[in-house]
Amino acid sequence: MSHSDAMTEPGLRDLLAQRRFMRYWVSRLTGGLSNQMLLVAIAWQMYEITGSAWDLGLVGLYQFVPALLLTLVAGQVADRFNRGHIILGCFVAQAVASAVLWFAAVDGWLHRELLLALSIVLGAARAFQMPAQQALLPLLVTERLFPRAMAFSAGGLQVSVMGGPALGGFLFAAGAPVVYGVCLGLMLLACGLMLRVKIAPVAPSHEPVTLETVLAGVVFVWRSKLLLGAISLDLFAVLLGGATALLPIYAKDILMVGPWGLGLLRAAPALGALVTSVVMSRWPLQEKVGRKLLASVAVFGVAIMVFAVSTSFWLSMAALALSGAADMVSVVIRQTLVQLETPDEMRGRVSAVNTIFIGASNQLGEFESGATAALMGPVAAALVGGVGTIGVALLWGRWFPSLARRNRLTRE
Repeated sequence: MSHSDAMTEPGLRDLLAQRRFMRYWVSRLTGGLSNQMLLVAIAWQMYEITGSAWDLGLVGLYQFVPALLLTLVAGQVADRFNRGHIILGCFVAQAVASAVLWFAAVDGWLHRELLLALSIVLGAARAFQMPAQQALLPLLVTERLFPRAMAFSAGGLQVSVMGGPALGGFLFAAGAPVVYGVCLGLMLLACGLMLRVKIAPVAPSHEPVTLETVLAGVVFVWRSKLLLGAISLDLFAVLLGGATALLPIYAKDILMVGPWGLGLLRAAPALGALVTSVVMSRWPLQEKVGRKLLASVAVFGVAIMVFAVSTSFWLSMAALALSGAADMVSVVIRQTLVQLETPDEMRGRVSAVNTIFIGASNQLGEFESGATAALMGPVAAALVGGVGTIGVALLWGRWFPSLARRNRLTRE
């Protein structure tokens, strides 16, 4: 980069001056906090009512299946209609769910079937919200500000993921109606802010909706080796290296720190990710981003290997925080490339494909960790996963040379 380029490179202050982006960011933060609180409260309420681990599992399943089935359709919708209005509609659906839960908790008619039905509503809302959110961000800032915006947005997401469950658990001590009331208030605030995010109307598409148009995002990703490499890298890295499912075993049997230690272990990756997102908002990556993406995945694998063999609680915390930091570098690079390398008329459908890959990696990764731990024990399972993740980084460098050679986040 030349000296003149450095002088004109927009900074964090320029990003914070973007009013539309900041309204969107705060709406996403408040909506995310409400959603995370709601998910924790529903799960807790289900177990309190039924005492059944099976019903607790059904809550997660009823949220996941609609999200999986509807995401490709949601991508098509995001490319045909105003993305801001779609997100607003999803917020309204979640606000209605919060209101129903509040009334049910106050009047005493909260029951298993209602919780399962509202879990379906929340899963469907998530299916339409995720592609629209990912595809909306490039319309709110310039391309040169986009890497900072992506890092800043990812930081807000981490705040909601960390703070939502903790706040929900704290408020639940005051009673279920308090939790649902706060969820409703936060979601209404998110709705109000989204109403003030003005987006240019989408040009109406005269192309008929067919299976071909719905699957156009899949075809686009398959033909773009850069995007295919970036998205599949996350799938296989998290599939092999994710250790979240093993944390209860480590907390109870290996580190022997009990429930309080489990809570800290679960928070450690999010803390590392949050710190990294703040740093990347201030100092975004400038050069050799392809190599840095692959290196971040390899560092993630190394961190999981350290966690696997550690018998020290604080070393385990540090390793998990490092894994979260490395994952955040990967997330920002991948998400930025996916959005900037995709034409706007395709962003919703490509974002839907990306959402499916992310969801699959998380869900299947937990299953893979549990299955391998059952076969070879938790330490060996985590260790093999870390080694496998490093192997993925090395292989992807060879199989996707355009990704490895990518120099800048913005289009070259």
